[in-house]
Amino acid sequence: MVNTVWLKEQRTKHMDWRLEGSTQKVESPVLQGEEGILEETGEDGLPEGFQLLQIDAEGECQEGETLATGSTAWCSKNVQRKQRHWEKIVAAKKSKRKQEKERRKANRAENPGICPQHSKRFLRALTKEKLLEAKHSGPRLCIDLSMTHHMSKKELSRLAGQIRRLYGSNKKADRPFWICLTGFTIDSPLYEECVRMNDGFSSYLLDIKEEDCFSLFPLETLVYLTPDSEHALEDVDLNKVYILGGLVDESIQKKVTFQKAWEYSVKTARLPIQEYMVRNQNGKNYHSEILAINQVFDILSTYLETHNWPEALKKGVTSGKGYILRNSVE
Repeated sequence: MVNTVWLKEQRTKHMDWRLEGSTQKVESPVLQGEEGILEETGEDGLPEGFQLLQIDAEGECQEGETLATGSTAWCSKNVQRKQRHWEKIVAAKKSKRKQEKERRKANRAENPGICPQHSKRFLRALTKEKLLEAKHSGPRLCIDLSMTHHMSKKELSRLAGQIRRLYGSNKKADRPFWICLTGFTIDSPLYEECVRMNDGFSSYLLDIKEEDCFSLFPLETLVYLTPDSEHALEDVDLNKVYILGGLVDESIQKKVTFQKAWEYSVKTARLPIQEYMVRNQNGKNYHSEILAINQVFDILSTYLETHNWPEALKKGVTSGKGYILRNSVE
């Protein structure tokens, strides 16, 4: 009896479910007509479109969880390849620095008496300190650039190169000169050439003056170095200001710097080439005492450190000038 009642109840529920399904099927065409196409439902009763959206959302959530945890973010293969390449470079640099550090440590252990190598920052600070000290206590060197207006483009380039080499030698000197570029304007072709050829020219530790050297210093302190002078330079006086003519003249005009010094009644001197050197026979029979400004500077700088003219002249007078030291002949 009980089973019969239970079966009747199950049949009634089944009929109700079929009626509800038929009602949904009848209503679906109406909805299609009014609201457009209605998507078919899946096994869980949701439209397939909503199922796809649910899958996409779950995927985004998983990616968001991955990014939030900080593991590895998704990226293209090209980006991954570049990242691996960069990591290899960084690792190689670290390894190289470590090896260099170990090498220096081993060298210090083997040679305890040798001073450790200073850093570049320390050396730059030391160079700056020495240059600023020379500005106040000397020696001082003036490059007269007031005669460049008639120079060609090629000659200006050569002069800019000489200024660069002169400044580089001065930085390396144990006792540098304080350098002053006179008769030099920032709107001149030479200035543009110096900036073009010399990296960091605007930050050089030197003075740039538009005025002529004869109006910047007392005339009695000036010594104009010119190969046409009758007086040989005997010593470098820290109380004097030595002038070099910034002149590259391929036409070899004689006595240009000497004439200018004579007009201002300034003392002149020449390097003692004739006193310590002799002419050397060469195929071209060429002998010249005219030197570039960086060569003259090398001679002055070497003499200031050694107080030895033969050694200083050997530093700046090249074999191409046709002169050799006297003791070399003997």
